[in-house]
Amino acid sequence: MNRPRLKLTLLVLLAVACLSVTVTGGRAYPAAQSGGTPYQWNLPPGFPLPRVPADNPMTQEKVELGRHLFYERRLSVTGAFSCASCHQQELAFTDGQPVAIGATGQRHPRNSMSLVNVAYSPVLTWANPNLRTLERQALVPMFNENPIELGLAGREAEVLARLRADARYQRLFPAAFPADADPFTVSNITKALAAFQRTLISGRSPYDRYRYGGDPSAVSESVKRGEALFFSERLECFHCHNGLNFSSVLDYSGLFSRQIEYHNNGLYNIDGQGAYPPDNTGLYEFTGRPQDMGRFKAPTLRNIALTAPYMHDGSIATLDEVLDHYAAGGRTIHDGPYAGVGSENPYKSGFVRGFELTPEERADVLSFLHSLTDWEFIRDPRFSDPHKPAKTP
Repeated sequence: MNRPRLKLTLLVLLAVACLSVTVTGGRAYPAAQSGGTPYQWNLPPGFPLPRVPADNPMTQEKVELGRHLFYERRLSVTGAFSCASCHQQELAFTDGQPVAIGATGQRHPRNSMSLVNVAYSPVLTWANPNLRTLERQALVPMFNENPIELGLAGREAEVLARLRADARYQRLFPAAFPADADPFTVSNITKALAAFQRTLISGRSPYDRYRYGGDPSAVSESVKRGEALFFSERLECFHCHNGLNFSSVLDYSGLFSRQIEYHNNGLYNIDGQGAYPPDNTGLYEFTGRPQDMGRFKAPTLRNIALTAPYMHDGSIATLDEVLDHYAAGGRTIHDGPYAGVGSENPYKSGFVRGFELTPEERADVLSFLHSLTDWEFIRDPRFSDPHKPAKTP
């Protein structure tokens, strides 16, 4: 075996090592003290069980309630927005916008992050190290006031009254929380939403069928060449996008040490000393440490072809332009308030060093990234809007 092939094999084996705690697709967690039907996981081959909080065990009834609430527009101040407004299934649970727009029309500083495989993420959102559970994170879009997302601050009683009056929820809430004398609570809303989001697991792309399913015909030769480039020291992509979720954060049931990393990829360098736009400073916002300026979580690359535009602020429109950014070792902005040479950012990751690609190699890398699209996941009716008639496949 020659050295490049050996290196690629070792790198892929390292990625597979993240799947070492495996289960059968139908395994279920016990419903514990909450009652209900234990949720049957339909996991892709080799995927481990997600870590689930002890106080919010997975049940079929809770997931179904969470699915209804995820698409429920009455969970917004205007009655016109829902979680799904910014997280659309056909776009891998993103919204196709540079930055999210809340229920009142307020533009947010951040791009809507994909919810694909969020069950395996030990930290949530682009750069908040303090949001560790989906239950807690659900409170942010519901009640945050700067920026306003769903706009429910001060309207808790009103929201619960709306749900309590609905015949469908009069059935779903007691079924999901049978031990509660009054199941209509904000806490139960967040638990149900979290349970549903943990089911959004994607791992049946053509690349998965090829690499982990043993089907060499599942992808083209171009994809295979692109994979070799992606996992090469020449491009360095795999350092920040690795493991089962092609990200640098990972957690699952039984994992001893949770993987949590943030990176500065040289997107900005406003003052020549590493500054990022004031509403998008990344981890620095929480730590105040200069070296954390511009450090964000590396998002999953699963279904990446569907989640444009890219970066934490949606400032890069296409995957081709993403390759331009990394090939240059950072982005140069020639004029305007954010002008600067990102490749010279002093806090930039050492893995963002720049590279050259022939037109054929560029096409191969893009083919590899497109092979990560899981069409079964995108079209899975279990994740669709239950308030609308089912679509014919």
